[in-house]
Amino acid sequence: MTSVLGDEQLFAVELGEGELPRPSAPAGEAKTFRRYDQNQCFLLPPSLDEWLPQDHEARFVSEVVEHLLDLAPIYASYTSAAGAPPYHPKMMTKLLVYAYATGVTSSREAERRCAVDVAFRWLVANEVPDYRSISRFRRRHLAALEDVFVQVLALCAKAGLVRLGRVALDGTKLDANASKHKAMSYDHIVPRIAELEAEVKALLEEAERVDRAEDEAFGEDRRGDELSAELARRESRLEKLRAAKEAIEAEAREKAEAAARKKAEAANKSEEEVDAAAEQAAERAKPKASAQRSFTDPESRMMKTNHGFDYAYNAQAVVDEKSQVILAAEVTDEASDMNQLVPMIEKTEENLAAAGIDDTPDTYLADAGYCSEDNLEATEALDSEVLAATGRQRHGEQFPKAPRGRIPKNATRRERMARKLRTKKGRADYARRKAIVEPAFGQMKVRQHAGQLRLRGRDGAHGEWTLHAICHNLRKLMTARDRLGLATA
Repeated sequence: MTSVLGDEQLFAVELGEGELPRPSAPAGEAKTFRRYDQNQCFLLPPSLDEWLPQDHEARFVSEVVEHLLDLAPIYASYTSAAGAPPYHPKMMTKLLVYAYATGVTSSREAERRCAVDVAFRWLVANEVPDYRSISRFRRRHLAALEDVFVQVLALCAKAGLVRLGRVALDGTKLDANASKHKAMSYDHIVPRIAELEAEVKALLEEAERVDRAEDEAFGEDRRGDELSAELARRESRLEKLRAAKEAIEAEAREKAEAAARKKAEAANKSEEEVDAAAEQAAERAKPKASAQRSFTDPESRMMKTNHGFDYAYNAQAVVDEKSQVILAAEVTDEASDMNQLVPMIEKTEENLAAAGIDDTPDTYLADAGYCSEDNLEATEALDSEVLAATGRQRHGEQFPKAPRGRIPKNATRRERMARKLRTKKGRADYARRKAIVEPAFGQMKVRQHAGQLRLRGRDGAHGEWTLHAICHNLRKLMTARDRLGLATA
C-alpha cells in the first residue's frame, strides 16, 4: 500500500517526534466523537475484576466451587511431591465447569478462551493452562465428579428446587468420539485378518532373506530384529482386527447365553439344566455378518440417532418436575432403555440419600421403552408409583376402554398398567412426562453441546455426561442463588 505521508513525516513518527495526522471531519459535520486510542496506557494496573459484570455466570461458578463444594476427592489424588507444582485444583475445576456450562467442551478451545475471553481469564487469574493440562485434569478426575454431582444436588435441594413429586426418566443418544469410517463389520474383518497374516508372513520372510544376505556381506554384528515401518503398520492393524473379531464373537456368545438362560428359567427348568442350555447356546453362537466394531472407540455401539445410525452411547437421566433438576445420570452402551428402569430408580434413591434428602419421588414417569413384565414386577415393591407407557396393544391383550369395575384377576401387569394410565389421575400424571425431561435434554444439547462426546470409552462418556448434568443443575441453581447466601446474590 502506498503511504500518503512524506518520508520526513514518517521518519518523525518512528522517532516519536511526531504523530499521524488525524482525518478531518467531512465538510458540514460538526459532530464530536469520543476519543479512540488503542495505544492508551493505564495510569494504574488494571483489574480484571472490574471488567466482569457482578451478576456474571462465571462469578457464580467461582463462588460455588470456592465456598460450597468439598473437593477432597480431587485433592486426595495428589500424593506425590515430585515434579513441578500443578495448577490449583480449584482453578481447574472452575475452568472445567464454566467451560462445559457455556458449551466449550474442547480443551484446545478452553485454552484459547483463557487468553481472549474476559470471563475465562478472570476465573484462571490470568493463567493460561495448556490444553494438555486441561484434558489430563478432566480425564484424571472423572470418578470425583460423582461426588460433586451429589453435592450440587444437595445445594439444589437446599435452595428449594427439588420437590420429589413427579419425576421423569428417559434416555437420549450421545454421539461417541468415533468415526464410522474407522470401523469394520465382522464379514470384512475375518478375510482381512487372513490377508494381513499372509502379508506379514511375506514381509518377515523378506526380512530374513535380507538379514542373511547382510550377514554374509557385513558379518553378524547387526541385531537384525528391527521392524520396518511397513511391517509395524501391518502388525498393529492385524492386532486391532483380531481384538475386534474376538470382541464381536464374545458379545454374540454373551447375548446367546443370556437369551438361552432366560428361556430355560421361564420354562421352570432346574439350575443345572439352565446352565447347560446357556453353555450350549454360547458354543453354538455365531456373530451376525453385519456386526460392527469401531477401532477408535471400541466400547461405543451403533445406535439410531437423530441424524441416522452412528456410533453412540445411551445417556439416561431422572429429572425432577419443579425446576428440571437432574437427580441421577448414567450412560450405557445398550441402545434400548429396557434394562435401565430399575438401575436408574436405584441410582436416584442412592443419590438422594447421599445428598441428605430424606424423601423419595411420589411417581416415576417412563415411556414405552422401559415397559416389560419383568420391570413392572420389580417396581411393585417400591414405595413410589411407577407409570410406564405400555406401547401398542399386543395380539391377544384386552385393554379396557375405561377403568370401570373390578380389575380382572387374570389381567397381566401390562394390562393393569394400561388400565392405570387410563384413569383421570394416570392421564394427568403421564401427560407431564415430556414436559419434565425433554427440556433438560434440549438445554444441555443446545447450550452445553452435550450431544457430542469428547472422551472415549464408557467411563469417559459417563464422566462427561455427569459433568454436563452438574453444569445443568448449577444453571438451575443460579436462579435461586440468593437462597444460598452467596456474595454474588
